[in-house]
Amino acid sequence: MAKESIKARELKREKMVARYAAKRAELKAKGDWEGLQKLPRNASPVRLHNRCKLTGRPKGYMRQFGISRINFREMANAGLIPGVTKASW
Repeated sequence: MAKESIKARELKREKMVARYAAKRAELKAKGDWEGLQKLPRNASPVRLHNRCKLTGRPKGYMRQFGISRINFREMANAGLIPGVTKASW
């Protein structure tokens, strides 16, 4: 389980990226690179990191489901994810 402060920091970054998205696009279209550099660092979408929605785990993230591989396995075995079955051949 990730620390609450880390999860909060990531959430803060997401909000900042959303807030400055229009301005970033406008500056990029103009080619105003100096203006882009004056924006806050955390306004860049590159600084975002995918995290598990349940635990906040940063590694082993599965984009299709939005959770980590560990939670995915537990939920799939419990039958909580529709359409997912354990492979057998």
